[in-house]
Amino acid sequence: MAKRSTLFIKIVEGKNLPIKDITGSSDPYCIVKIDNEAIIRTATIWKTLSPFWGEEYTVHLPPYFRTVSFYVLDEDSLSRDDVIGKVSITKEVLTAKPQGVDGWMSLTEIDPDEEVQGEIHLQISVLGDGDIPRKLCCQVLEARDLAKKDRNGASDPFVRVRYNGKTYESTVVKKSCYPRWNESFEFELDETLADTGLLSVEVWDWDLVSRNDFLGKVLFNINKLQSAQQEEGWFRLGPDKSKHSEYEGTLGSLRLQLRLRDEVVLPSSHYKPVTELLSQSVGSQLNGNWPDFIMLIDETTTAESRQEVANNLVKLFLGQGLVKEFLDVLFKLELEKTTEPNTLFRSNSLASKSMESFLKVAGMQYLHRLLGPIINRIFEEKKYVELDPSKVELKEAGCAGLHRQQTESDIIQQSSSLLQSYLSELLTSILQSASYCPLLICQVFHQLYLRVQECFPDPEYRKVKFIAVTSFLCLRFISPAIMSPKLFHLREKHADARTSRTLLLLAKAVQTIGNMDTLACCSKEPWMVCLQSAIQQGITQLKDFITKLVNCHEPEDLELQTRMSLQCGTMEKEGFLFLHRTKDKCMPMTSPFKKYYVTLSKDTLSYSRTQHSKKSLFISLPKIRAVEKVEEKCFGSANVMQIISSEDSGQQETLYLDCKSVNELNHWLSALRKACSHNTNTMSCYHPGIYKADRWSCCHQKEKSDPGCDKTRHGVTLQEWYDPLDPDLEAQLIYQHLCSVQHAMRDKYYKLREQQGVQEADSVRDQKKVDGLSKLFSILQDLHDAHAAVEEEERSKNKNLFLELQTWHYSVSYS
Repeated sequence: MAKRSTLFIKIVEGKNLPIKDITGSSDPYCIVKIDNEAIIRTATIWKTLSPFWGEEYTVHLPPYFRTVSFYVLDEDSLSRDDVIGKVSITKEVLTAKPQGVDGWMSLTEIDPDEEVQGEIHLQISVLGDGDIPRKLCCQVLEARDLAKKDRNGASDPFVRVRYNGKTYESTVVKKSCYPRWNESFEFELDETLADTGLLSVEVWDWDLVSRNDFLGKVLFNINKLQSAQQEEGWFRLGPDKSKHSEYEGTLGSLRLQLRLRDEVVLPSSHYKPVTELLSQSVGSQLNGNWPDFIMLIDETTTAESRQEVANNLVKLFLGQGLVKEFLDVLFKLELEKTTEPNTLFRSNSLASKSMESFLKVAGMQYLHRLLGPIINRIFEEKKYVELDPSKVELKEAGCAGLHRQQTESDIIQQSSSLLQSYLSELLTSILQSASYCPLLICQVFHQLYLRVQECFPDPEYRKVKFIAVTSFLCLRFISPAIMSPKLFHLREKHADARTSRTLLLLAKAVQTIGNMDTLACCSKEPWMVCLQSAIQQGITQLKDFITKLVNCHEPEDLELQTRMSLQCGTMEKEGFLFLHRTKDKCMPMTSPFKKYYVTLSKDTLSYSRTQHSKKSLFISLPKIRAVEKVEEKCFGSANVMQIISSEDSGQQETLYLDCKSVNELNHWLSALRKACSHNTNTMSCYHPGIYKADRWSCCHQKEKSDPGCDKTRHGVTLQEWYDPLDPDLEAQLIYQHLCSVQHAMRDKYYKLREQQGVQEADSVRDQKKVDGLSKLFSILQDLHDAHAAVEEEERSKNKNLFLELQTWHYSVSYS
């Protein structure tokens, strides 16, 4: 059994942001933090007070997270970025709205006293009994993950303990966010304050010149403390009393879409019946089982949940090696419902959503190889391109020569030539891609092509089989990636206005080729007529490409079939990073990083001097014990991570990787954590600092073998399309969906039972449907009972743990 928390995030747009630049505008971007840890940075949208991002993320989290916060900042190239405001949402709010949070949320001013983080380790006890005056003892042990208030990337923390008008202060620990004090403070317990007395433990950053900075506080009710006699553990630091902001409501707002999903994933054996039922439903043409189960899911799935259900089904069938069969069933269902070929696969049906999801899962690397060069060329050239006379801006285009201003016809002619050049390069790339298109995608398109050809065999519909392929390949895959390369990870930043217009016009041309109808396009947008000959030539080339693409045959080799069905589950990541490797060596004073090409494969992390040179150094993934961030002060960069591994001799080794951005850092963290998710020898705590000058920079411990001062964060990962498959999680999500539509399925079940016996020919098929639904309801009930048993077991464990703690507190107080 495992608990999984998944947070779906979509940062849509902002509006009415304040002006931060002398140009009368701002350059806004967002930072997303989970409990004060930055995990996402959006692209910067230049020169706007109403930015549109449209960026989506899925984050896997530990179930104990508390808050997700969205900070909006204004990027400045010459000075420090200006903070505009933030939106914070607690886990309780997200849990209370299982359908999700969607709407505009006002930005609030950031109060430094509210921006606290970290935990403090305390032991608080009430001493004395009978005639002896009782005392309140507060032992301050240590703290971790404190906020960084000084320019050196750390703080100088000390603790202030208050009770009944009396205050004690601890010593100051210099330059550490993980201080250890081990100091005790005693107070005379005032029995008259039993109901109202509070013990306050505050953490401050000491400053020699300026005012001390507040780092957080914890309050304890003395009445509750006396009944328990002792309280010990890690306590989360909280903010000071919130202050009313005079800027409230004037900082603009963000439109966000969030949904938190907490899942208890059972052992694999519990999901075997539902997985087998699904597998039988798509293989029904071979084994004679009930063939209408997928149709029933299609009929009962709402438009709001269709994309998510499609994602889960595609991944589950990929894990079973049956994704071709699953998509083939959907093709047949869609063709049975379609009478007009012009509308084929144009709706947001389960077939369309599943095919869209499949292409993203299995074809992302193919897409990057196909579009990467042309997208990079357009971004680098930054040419002004416009075909619509009503949108031509002469100032944007500049001069044609030394003194002559370009005319509107000059601009349109040059734009037409440029677009034809881009289109020609793209079509050449598409034609050449038939040789490296994933075989699994070729086979799925082959099935689609044949199914449509069987359904529409007449000569007048000879284009329909090609359009069926291009409706997915061009309209739902290539064109969206051209229009928004950032959302398909083709570029790190969104395009500026000029480049966006070029990309949009190129995407329009690709869509027209995909529709295989130049006349319809030119009638709607007559200014596209200058591309008509290029588009017509593109249609011919695309037909040739599709003919090559679908002329593949089913491989007989079983091993090859297995490789194809699971190819999207192989975690692969590569790129240039700056590395430093250390064993027992002290950290050098100068920058130790050197540039290497790093490759993460299924079993190893390797790196070499260049991309094509032989990999000289390897780390076996099973030997990795932790993958964590490094404090900013250690190397002067906020984007350094460390990989801690063990050698065969038992010696521990640390590899440091310096990334160029917070997004690159978190993508590498995420990829490595997923690749090592099944490692058994993982660390529970680590040092976020470095060992230098005979001590750890984070907590100042002198023993290099010290186990660590902060807890590891194995559970925080970003979801990406090339994630390793998690069959149990996908089966759990499908189970949850089937439970949500069980009422509609029962209605179908009762109708089928009433219809039985009306016609003998249909009664056999109806009986199979009834039997299949009866089996499904039984499987869902078994899973429901298994989850109930797990919940009862958890409640029992928590109750027993509470009783053990009570007994322990009692024995300690009288020992």
